[in-house]
Amino acid sequence: MTNQFASWDETIVALATPPGVGAIGVIRLSGKKSFDIVGKLFASKDLKAQRSHTLHVGYLHNRNTLLDEVVVSLFKGPRSYTGEDVIEISCHGSPYIHQQIIDACIQAGARLAKPGEFTLRAFLNGKLDLSQAEAVADLIASNTSASHKTALNNIRGKFSEALKDLREELIKFSALIELELDFAQEDVEFADRSQLKSLVHQAMTKTQALIESFKLGNVIKNGVSVAIIGKPNAGKSTLLNALLNEDRAIVSDIPGTTRDTIEEIINIDGILFRLIDTAGIRNHAQDIIEGFGIEKSLQKMKQADIVLYLFDVNEMIPDELKTVELDLQDQKINHLLVGNKTEGNESIIRENFSQFSGVIFISAKNHLHLEVLKERMLDIVLKDKVSSENVIVTNARHYHSLVQVNEALNDVMNGLTNKISGDLLALDIRRCLQFLGEITGEITNEDQLDYIFSKFCIGK
Repeated sequence: MTNQFASWDETIVALATPPGVGAIGVIRLSGKKSFDIVGKLFASKDLKAQRSHTLHVGYLHNRNTLLDEVVVSLFKGPRSYTGEDVIEISCHGSPYIHQQIIDACIQAGARLAKPGEFTLRAFLNGKLDLSQAEAVADLIASNTSASHKTALNNIRGKFSEALKDLREELIKFSALIELELDFAQEDVEFADRSQLKSLVHQAMTKTQALIESFKLGNVIKNGVSVAIIGKPNAGKSTLLNALLNEDRAIVSDIPGTTRDTIEEIINIDGILFRLIDTAGIRNHAQDIIEGFGIEKSLQKMKQADIVLYLFDVNEMIPDELKTVELDLQDQKINHLLVGNKTEGNESIIRENFSQFSGVIFISAKNHLHLEVLKERMLDIVLKDKVSSENVIVTNARHYHSLVQVNEALNDVMNGLTNKISGDLLALDIRRCLQFLGEITGEITNEDQLDYIFSKFCIGK
């Protein structure tokens, strides 16, 4: 390669733990000279003579300078993360010590690793496929139980397994069809067209399910935007504060207090919800600033994944609420109707709005029924589909490749239906194989690798 990941025969070094002061820091080396380089600094033992997957306590010296007392972990290739000889040095958590050890390793023959270079070497050495390598970055970035579970699932190869059988079957049929082309004069068929049709149908079903899972995957990875919309004084800011369990927004009886949108994040059972408190919507704003706030509220409503339409049950009449509901439905806005200020007369209020089956009645001020609201928010984003067995697509690159796989499969199916020639059928199958290979890394290029691994942190 002639890109930033050049010189694969070089040994790389980097800090594998976050920079800053801590109890310990871990410095990682990978490459064929790892044992030689650390051996120059670690005089306590002959590291090459030690077994793989062992720990050794001793002192690191750079020439005559004592650097630190450390624990050295040995991983001989190919039984290591990268598939190469790997050494991890656990030292005290001083940034000064970290830099001194890294500098000593560089002086002894290593070079500083580029972002993601350890994982890139693991991919190139066959320890991970490309989708698993990308899941490593997702795992590092995970900040909820759902994103953690999904990334871990993909690292274990669940997503890869979902594609592997399909790819192998398509390769087999592609080979048989292309064999037919060698005997074109004989007019023979080696590939069972009905069997191929059945396979393509199954593949389309599986691919479509993976494509549809991306909506949930995007939610797991990036969170759900929730706009709290309603008239002035419906209690939007009170609801935001109640869900956050802190006074984030100013609460006042004066209409138009909230002039701009306020955004905060809460974690509900492993899903991040980005709550957006908006200016109250009314027909006649009192001043220009409030008018801008209302306009921004309408924009946020259209952009949000979920809209909580909050209304004061003591002010709203059923006919007006029906108009609001129909308007939200006409705009195809994913919404929940939330009746607020139910203190003391909830049974009567429920009777007044009995024609609305989906209304959630709460008291934001008294924190009443907020758990019901949270459960309904989770139901909308299909939380039940996040499990250790489900394969969920979270990567936009994978999603776009799967869309192209599906289009190519459609072409194969149409070709079989219309009984097109084997050479044209083989071309469509090869397109499927190419897009599948781009996901797992069987087919890739240097620019793609540059882009994917440059987004990793240094040391991973």
